[in-house]
Amino acid sequence: MTEPRLPLIHHPGYSFDWPARHPFPMAKFHALRARLSELGFDDDPAVEWITPPPAHDRQLLRVHTPAYLQTFHLGDADPLARKRSGFPWSPALVRRTLLEVGGTLATLEAALRTGLACNTAGGTHHAYPDAASGYCLLNDLAIAAREAIEMHGIRQVLIIDCDVHQGDGTAWAFRHEPRVFTFSIHGEHNFPFTKRESDLDMALPRGTGDEDYLTMLERHVPALLERLQPELVLYDAGADVHAGDRLGHFELSHAGVTRRDRFVLKQCLMADIPVAAVIGGGYDRDLAALADRHARLHCVARELWRQR
Repeated sequence: MTEPRLPLIHHPGYSFDWPARHPFPMAKFHALRARLSELGFDDDPAVEWITPPPAHDRQLLRVHTPAYLQTFHLGDADPLARKRSGFPWSPALVRRTLLEVGGTLATLEAALRTGLACNTAGGTHHAYPDAASGYCLLNDLAIAAREAIEMHGIRQVLIIDCDVHQGDGTAWAFRHEPRVFTFSIHGEHNFPFTKRESDLDMALPRGTGDEDYLTMLERHVPALLERLQPELVLYDAGADVHAGDRLGHFELSHAGVTRRDRFVLKQCLMADIPVAAVIGGGYDRDLAALADRHARLHCVARELWRQR
């Protein structure tokens, strides 16, 4: 029998032509894929690259309202709505967003099949059912959680959100849904400045470094896995906790980010819980440095995969 390979999900359409000085680094997805190639992922027989299809409206409607999806597809003339999203609307942006959500859905499918899978995009946790927010047009984590419940019969999903920004849209989408538990560890005084109540929020001060962050994570993740007994974990591995991130305001080192990802993934694997991971936020004009931070997730996943 052929040994299963680690599924990594990527689409070249995750990046597209984008204003060079826009604060969202759209080119980082291409840069991350190139970095993984440099790290030997293309020639590794333990790795399976998967190119996802775009998400379709039937999947989106499990989370987003019909009225908002119409606005998403056709554009919003309201300047306040565009300001809230942070993006200049275009048909190309719509196509790219559908591919990103499709990538997270493919990551979900692969994780349920193999136990672990990683996207090279995803983590758009600020999008609400009826509105875009904070560079997030559609909430891929929420859509994947709904897909898991309604199409795969998953009875308990745990979302571990380690992006430096609170997953407000995800928390709001599942505020009345006991089958999805939202856990967010984030910056207390960072965006969004009006927080929503997750099932468990850990708000940490500016300047939080490796030890304080990891102590908090190590206190809660094993306890949640034990108490909830989830059948799926969705893991948002935001790289914006890194000390070099210009929007994060935390002080985690390169080693600290790696330890974080290793701890979360290993806890899930030891408990035999499928985990689908996305890269979350990361904001740096030095694309090489940013890509290397995001690549820690995939490097840790490959390391753990080889140790099984």
